[in-house]
Amino acid sequence: MSYRSLPWLAGLALGVCVMTAPARSDDLKAEIAPTGKLRVAIGISAAGGAFWSNKTDSGAYVGVPVDLGKDMAAQLGLPVEYVAFPNSGQITDAASKGTWDVTFLPQDPERESRMSFGPIYEVADATYIVKAGSPIKDFASLDQPGVKVAAVNNTTTMRGAQAHLKNAKVTGYQTYDEIFNLLKNGEIDAFALSRDQLKAMAKKIPGTRVMDETFKKTVTAVAVPLNHPQSLAFVRKFMADAVTNGTLRKAYDNNGLKDNPIRTQ
Repeated sequence: MSYRSLPWLAGLALGVCVMTAPARSDDLKAEIAPTGKLRVAIGISAAGGAFWSNKTDSGAYVGVPVDLGKDMAAQLGLPVEYVAFPNSGQITDAASKGTWDVTFLPQDPERESRMSFGPIYEVADATYIVKAGSPIKDFASLDQPGVKVAAVNNTTTMRGAQAHLKNAKVTGYQTYDEIFNLLKNGEIDAFALSRDQLKAMAKKIPGTRVMDETFKKTVTAVAVPLNHPQSLAFVRKFMADAVTNGTLRKAYDNNGLKDNPIRTQ
């Protein structure tokens, strides 16, 4: 082969790269956003934290997943659309129905069989808050017949509480707000949720107390529907970059979590 051929071959290789890069991008967009928009599933609640989102009086959505979804869509060059659910269990149930493209939610073995997860971006301690005036002091006194414990229905925390408590009754409710009112009115003995969210709740319901013990570590991660390999590869890279380039820290800071460290393990 003559040296005169080398520039031609280099140009050919560059041309192949230029042609294949847009093709790969188009394939990814077709898989991750078949409607032409990146549909981000979010859970709506006043609980706050790194999973829950909320809706403002103006109708806009706010929350860590909202910010991450917006940045993800921008990186793809696509508009974003938020698909709201009252709890993470309903997001899970919709995973095979084609109603959302990406989400950020607590991960556990049951969900791993229904969607594909990327990197963990939050680790939270799950415990209980007890109603005002309760004599319950620790897990032993909580786990007694006749004690009523609430959890958001079909969530990793609910499954964890059911596995943890052998005698107390754990009942699932559809929304955080419903359980908040039950606790405020003294109609339940305790509520299972992450410690940070329960501490915020305790400030709103005088006399309630967050227990010192932890019964479960809850991990939250990005996820896509099953059998979406290009989507999974993309969200894995996006979240890995988000941890190192400040995107995740910015999302935390924008949503009242400036004092919360980023925990990935």
